Amino acid sequence: MRYGFSRTGNSPVNRIIPACRQAGAHPHICISAHLKHIFETMIILTFFLGLIANFIGYIPPGNINLTLVRITINRGLKQSLQFITAFSCIEFFFTFFIMHAARWLSTQVKLDVIIDWVMTALFLVLGAVTWLHRKKPPNPHYAEHDSIRYGILLGFINPMQIPFWIITGTYLITHEWILTGNFAFVIFSLGSAGGAFLCLLLYARFARYIQSKFALSTRMINTSIAILFFAFAGYHVVKRVYLAVVPKHKTAIAVMVLR
Repeated sequence: MRYGFSRTGNSPVNRIIPACRQAGAHPHICISAHLKHIFETMIILTFFLGLIANFIGYIPPGNINLTLVRITINRGLKQSLQFITAFSCIEFFFTFFIMHAARWLSTQVKLDVIIDWVMTALFLVLGAVTWLHRKKPPNPHYAEHDSIRYGILLGFINPMQIPFWIITGTYLITHEWILTGNFAFVIFSLGSAGGAFLCLLLYARFARYIQSKFALSTRMINTSIAILFFAFAGYHVVKRVYLAVVPKHKTAIAVMVLR
């Protein structure tokens, strides 16, 4: 992060020196106070950018928020809050790691292929589990820490966050919107965890509202979620097939044109 030092005399730091002298204060004290103010402002900005970015990231339906909807409908709000809290804690560590490894991960050529196939398998498993349990009535009497374990598990198995933070993190760092370094990344990751918590909490509240407002049956909701899981799995399969076939097709056309 550049703090405004310049030889031209137009930087914020150079502009406050005459004001410091005019006020009778030592320039070094004024500059230190100015830099401290900038640092505190950037730390606050770093936190809120992490919060806003991850809040937006969890708005589109995916494996995490759809799983949360299923837990809320089938197990109740208490279990869903346990899931959200556990997942958000893991999200803190996940974001911290990805922000540190963003540049290295962006150089891995096959990373997108691995993520697509992992997501395909994950959506198929979640879809199958939801489909098989679609007829079971809601049961709030689950093991006390069952949803916590589920939140921790899905917090680690969350590959879609890797490309999200590679793109978002690289953009924020390149444009100097956030500070870098361990302390700054801790603050950013705290914001990220808070954003995930708030968005998922709204999902849980909204799921309860929809169920009560429209008197939807648990079977209908579970069936719809299972179909969405299978649809997302199909999307990743079609995407990989398309990306595997189209480049070869274009290469064959280019060879024919060159001949």
